[in-house]
Amino acid sequence: MSEVRIAAERRTAFGKGAARKIRRADKVPAVLYGHGTDTQHLTLPGHEVLLALRTPNVLIRLEGDGVNELALPKGVQRDPIKGFVEHVDLLLVKSGEKVTVEIPVTTVGDVHPDGLLDQQLVSIAVEAEATHIPTGVEVNVEGLEVGSVIAASDLPLPEGTTLSADADVVVLHVINKPVEAPEEGAEAEGEAAEAPESAEASAE
Repeated sequence: MSEVRIAAERRTAFGKGAARKIRRADKVPAVLYGHGTDTQHLTLPGHEVLLALRTPNVLIRLEGDGVNELALPKGVQRDPIKGFVEHVDLLLVKSGEKVTVEIPVTTVGDVHPDGLLDQQLVSIAVEAEATHIPTGVEVNVEGLEVGSVIAASDLPLPEGTTLSADADVVVLHVINKPVEAPEEGAEAEGEAAEAPESAEASAE
């Protein structure tokens, strides 16, 4: 995974008033912590942060104002209505260090025509090197028949990545397609077809 470089400024003003002032300037208050170091309070450019967070587990290189660190987003607060980023918690990481993250699970292919794919988990917890976090894991479900189950231990994880979740947890399985109820129009036609027979029986 490539690094996203973001300019950082040290923040000395705290509290709700200071945070509102930062956001009005299209910037984001953030904290950087980890490795037993003192928490660093930073201000980051809002637009760059918003773009970076579109990538799951994005690796951020913080630069400027005496800061030169690698970090992973661990907590993001967003405005519930407008969706812009209000605050970011960043975890300090080092090259070669192992971290536990959630990566998305996606599928390719189509299951057997008689079945329906039921995906229980859309992401899975794994351990990977901080600078080589996979973007996700892809599962081929082509031709899987009803009753097929893929557990976490069956996932084809990239090299250097290990499973952190329960190995037996079900990620996806194939179930029977639900039986479709007859359409109202079809029922009406069936009743109409039976009507002449009923009339003949009455005449006899």
